[in-house]
Parts: sequence; structure tokens; C-alpha cells
Amino acid sequence: MLVALGLAMVATFMFLIITKRATPVVALILVPIAFGLFAGAGLDLSDMVTDGIASLAPTAAMLFFAIVFFGVMIDVGLFDPVVRVVIRLVGRDPARLVVGTAILAMVVSLDGDGSTTYIITTAALLPLYLKLRMSPVVLTVVAGLANGTMNILPWGGPTARAASALKIDTNDIFVPMLPALAVSLLVVLAFAFHLGVLERRRIGFLELSPSVAMPREEMLVGTSAGTPSGRSGRPGTGSAGLGGDDAVEVGGSAFTGVLDPSRSTLRPRLIWVNAALTVALLAILGADVVAIPVLFMVFAGLALAINFPHIKDQQEAITRHSSSIVSVVAMVLAAAVLTGVFSGTGMVDAIAEWITSGIPSWMGPHLAVVTGLLSMPLTFLMSNDAFYYGVLPVLSQTAAGYGIDPAEMARASITGQPVHMQSPLVPAILLLVSLAGVGIGDHHKKVLWRAAVVSLVMLGMGMLIGAIPF
Repeated sequence: MLVALGLAMVATFMFLIITKRATPVVALILVPIAFGLFAGAGLDLSDMVTDGIASLAPTAAMLFFAIVFFGVMIDVGLFDPVVRVVIRLVGRDPARLVVGTAILAMVVSLDGDGSTTYIITTAALLPLYLKLRMSPVVLTVVAGLANGTMNILPWGGPTARAASALKIDTNDIFVPMLPALAVSLLVVLAFAFHLGVLERRRIGFLELSPSVAMPREEMLVGTSAGTPSGRSGRPGTGSAGLGGDDAVEVGGSAFTGVLDPSRSTLRPRLIWVNAALTVALLAILGADVVAIPVLFMVFAGLALAINFPHIKDQQEAITRHSSSIVSVVAMVLAAAVLTGVFSGTGMVDAIAEWITSGIPSWMGPHLAVVTGLLSMPLTFLMSNDAFYYGVLPVLSQTAAGYGIDPAEMARASITGQPVHMQSPLVPAILLLVSLAGVGIGDHHKKVLWRAAVVSLVMLGMGMLIGAIPF
């Protein structure tokens, strides 16, 4: 029964947000509560949700202050030179811009943190998408695919979890998968180019002129010429175009990349100070010597104090990005309801046991491939911790009886990460769609099948080169 309830809960949630019958926050709260009550949790739901909030509170804090920090860096003009370079490289061609989006997301993903990747990519490129009347959904799809594929890096999380769960070295998992990773990234670039070509056909080549203006609802989704295919579905997001000062308003947060060169928040004399501050933050982030929420708290405070020494200016700097902060933190805390109920009622354990026990004996010699295929839906439905520490060891122990090495099982298990990173249980993807002003349902419509293709290519290439036994 718990298996059926768990699967039905996720299916109901996905149906509501994709069909836009409820906002993600409402669905994340009410759907798990309803299914938890049906499962007989009763008043224990309170403790389950509290546990979920406790587990995600550091993530919410990190996202809060990360938005403040990078928002300040955008306001003061740190990324203006980057966007100017991008403009020169992409010209008026949407296809080149989308491919550039994929490359930028891949490069920034080297730090192993999805939230940082999405903040930097969105901050640098969203203004250009809006200027060219391109769909922000294309940006979220390409950035999500690139980051999801790069998430198998040893310091990205899943590979380290698989290594620790099976007591093997991360290099034994990652290094043999390098050719598969390279081919998967080429597939991501191919998807990016195709999406860019579709956007080029829809809007043609446009001059990067301050006079370009278009209602936001006409820019969000759709690749057929002349007509959009949907809306973002995000409440509270009004029309946002490009005014005479080139200001772009996205969900109340000013993303002003190369935009108004005379805006009052610019701090040209502090550009090297801000650059050093950002490099230091990323260096400490990569070194993993300070808790990430604490790190962003400290650097957000420094950024505000250095660039806006007056109290009124500091408050205004935070207020400028309050819409993005509220929407992201609200979704993360709402997701805590889903994760808390999922774990507290035992639905996660029941689903994992049901799947592992349901594998027929004739699949034994092919358990590595089976694990790769299962990693896509399972890591989408549950956290990486639940999959790598709960499901993978059981599958690996069974596979050992058929002569399949734990390292081979671990390699197969990481191939589902492009799909996993699109899950609404991943806070980083909630941040991405919020910053871009895109509904998560619109994002899922375009990204899920592409992410599945990338995962299958990675799995197939791993089998072809012998890293994953067939």
C-alpha cells in the first residue's frame, strides 16, 4: 500500500504542476499532507514535516544569501563585462546564444554546486534571452541538462555517495566514465543547438536594441513560428519587457546584466574588489572547508557592507531581490513537506524494497544495466542519499553473486543524474526556474525526455567502452 501511495503522491504532484492546476508551493504542501493522512500518519505528520524542514533549512539559508550575494554582484556591474563579451560572440544568432548557454553552464558546473551554476548562468544570460525575445524555458532546459550531466564529477555528490556506500575509490568510478561523460556533453550541445535553431526560426535574427519590447507571457514557451505555446504559470510575475533604460524585471528581481550603464547601483571603482570577493567565495566553496550556508551568509554581509555602506542602501539592495528570495525559499521549505512525508511514512523504503525485490532472477547478469535504468526514475522520486545509501548497496550485493564488480554498479548508478537534477526535490532546480521566471511544469515538459536521452546515452556509452558490463 505504501508503494502505491508513494507513486500516486508523486504522480499527483507532477500532474498538478504540469497542468498548472496548482502552484508548486501549494502542491508541495497539500498533496503530501493529504496522502500522509490517507496513509494513517495522523498527528505524526507534524514531526515528519518538522524533520523535513530541519533537513532542508541549511539549503534554504544558503539559497537566501546566495541570491543576495549574486544579486548584489549583478547590481554593482560585476557581470556586465561578461555579458558584453557574450554579446560580441553570439551576435544576433539565437542558436549561438543557446549553445553558449550550455558551454557556460558546463564550465561553471566544474565547481560542483548546481545553485551557483544556475545563479551565474541566469544572471549573465537571461537579459540577452529577453532582449532577443527568446524563451527563458530554453535557458532553464539547457542549463539543467548541462549541470545534470556534469553532476557525476567526483566532487559533485552522487559519485562520492556511491563510492562511500560501496566502500570504493571515487576515481575507480569516475575515470572509466570520462568517455561516456564527453559523449553525453556532446548530446547536450546537440540539444542546445537544436533548441537554438528552433528559436531562430521562431523569432529570426534581431538587433540587440534597447527598443525591443515584448510582453513576458509571449516569450516563455513555444517553438512554433509566431505563437507561444504556453505561459510560465508563475504567480506574481507580471509582464516584463525592455524599457528605454534596458532594465529587465524578472519576478520583481532586477537582472540588469549589460543593461542600464548609468544605473545608480553600479560600483565601477570596486569591480576588482567584487571580483576578488567572488573568486574567494568560489575558491572556499570548492575547498569545502566552511559550511555553505555560513559561507554565503558571511560573503553576502561583506558584499552589502562594501558596496552599500549606508543602512538604507543595504535594505534596498535586499528588497530588490526579495521576490526571488521569497519564491525560492518558499519552494524549498514546501519541498520539505514532501520529503518529510515521503521518508517519515516509510514510502521511500517501501518503494526501494518493492523495486529491488521485484527484479527477476534472469536479470541477475544484467543488474548493472538494470541499475542504470532504475537510477533515472528512482533518483527523480527520491533523494540521492536514499538511492545511494538505501537502494544501491542492496543491488550491488545481489550483483556480486553474478560476478559484477561494485565499481561497475557504481558507474551505472550515476548515469541517471541528468534526470535526477530536474526533480522538484532538488532545491537547485527550484532556484533556476524561479530566477528565470519559468513554471517548473513548463520546464519539465521540455527537459525530462531530453534528460532521459542524455542518461541513456551515458549508460550506452559506458557499456560500449566496457565501463559498465552488459
